[in-house]
Amino acid sequence: MNGQADMTAGTANHETMLQCFEWYLPDDHGLWNWIAAQAQDLAAAGFTMAWLPPAYKGQAGDADVGYGVYDMYDLGEFDAKGSVPTKYGSRGDYLGAIRTLRAHGLRVLADIVFNHRMGADGEERVTAHVVDVDDRTVSDDTAIERTLDTVYGFPERDGAYSTFRWNWRDFTGTDYIANDGSTGIMRFDGKQWSSNVSQERGNFDYIMGDDVDVNEPEVVKELTDWGIWYTETTGVDGFRLDAVKSIDAKFFKPWLTTMREHGNHPDFAVGEYWSGDVDELAAYLHDCGHCMTLFDVALHFRFEQASNNPDDFDLRGLSGATLLEREPDSACVFVDNHDTQPGQALESWVQPWFKPLAYAYVLLRDAQYPCVFFGDLYGVPHDRIRPMPMLNAMVWIRAHLLGDRVEEQPGDSAHSLCWCVAGEHPVCVVLNTSDTPIEREVTSEALASRTLVDICHAGAPAEMGKEGHGTLTCPAGTCSIYIDAADEQEMRDAIA
Repeated sequence: MNGQADMTAGTANHETMLQCFEWYLPDDHGLWNWIAAQAQDLAAAGFTMAWLPPAYKGQAGDADVGYGVYDMYDLGEFDAKGSVPTKYGSRGDYLGAIRTLRAHGLRVLADIVFNHRMGADGEERVTAHVVDVDDRTVSDDTAIERTLDTVYGFPERDGAYSTFRWNWRDFTGTDYIANDGSTGIMRFDGKQWSSNVSQERGNFDYIMGDDVDVNEPEVVKELTDWGIWYTETTGVDGFRLDAVKSIDAKFFKPWLTTMREHGNHPDFAVGEYWSGDVDELAAYLHDCGHCMTLFDVALHFRFEQASNNPDDFDLRGLSGATLLEREPDSACVFVDNHDTQPGQALESWVQPWFKPLAYAYVLLRDAQYPCVFFGDLYGVPHDRIRPMPMLNAMVWIRAHLLGDRVEEQPGDSAHSLCWCVAGEHPVCVVLNTSDTPIEREVTSEALASRTLVDICHAGAPAEMGKEGHGTLTCPAGTCSIYIDAADEQEMRDAIA
């Protein structure tokens, strides 16, 4: 990682991403305008990247969170699926939000959902094999002809931007409901699941809806043509790539290479490969030629485990078997997101008491690409979840004070970690998962003769000696973040 870099000239240039949505935002077409209004404050707080939700029309119209993709050319412009705008607003609102965010220095990431299409406009007769849902490599030998919803004509758009029409030949398979109400998966006759995908359930190419066949040449051309149109139209700076575990890894490198030749030449991509197995994550990075970073799902699960079972969790192994440990240059670290929040299919919510510890770990060490969740910054009213205390302060410290020379402090234990980040504005962090307060001895030349203040808890300042030695305290089951007293006053003024 970056712990050995010299930090004598000031603070490092740290990226911090904000996921600008959560699952239960109201269907009021207001997000694009609201996030644009926050742009100045977000930039001042220290955010450098804004991940916006999918901007195109979903099968549920303006009630769709964005992942039930219907028409990727409709950014809230056509009266389709019951509405003109999407859940988040109109095409004009979306483009305006991107311009505003970029004008305030934030790079904008677009959420790209290539895996499937839903909400077809028409039916056709298709010959398909029924697939074993628990082992997708196994299917019935006999193909059966069925009437399926696999035609996408986009009548409301009427050929604007693209005349491409989707039919079963552009898909690999679909799901179905049998006469008895049971559900299943079908693979179209003559089609095969992609090879370079997760091997979960034998092969995890299929997730939902009509499964886009990224090995079909005409589909690759259409997705590339769409990408060029979208990149030039929106001016985004990068991409969040949805469900990459189910999309052939070989598809992305040429697609991203082409995108970087257009618009603002987007140069950053992060993929969502939902697995806690770091070997799987590393294998996908290899297979895609390291053309993207990946969300560190393995680290997220470590946070969840520690928050649910602190007595038996050894903090000294917090980053063990994660991308942050294995491939730090390709790790986008996060605590929670829209899929892990309560009530969602991948629910794995990090308990509130542990959230400050987890965010201190991703924001105030040496992770290159931390992502802050909207629901942690602003709360989730749907579930009466309040904003996480001190999160704004951590983001500000990362942007304005944090250096990049991490100095691990001796004395770590199963329930306590301590490190200092040296530089002109030193930052010291103590994590404590025990049920009693602790004291940690720290030593760093950067701390010599300084007065440190714990921004998380009221108490007496910690006076550091001439050699940079002193004692830091931390209450039970929480974290303490110490910064210079002068920096603390500046921080309070900035985030007031």
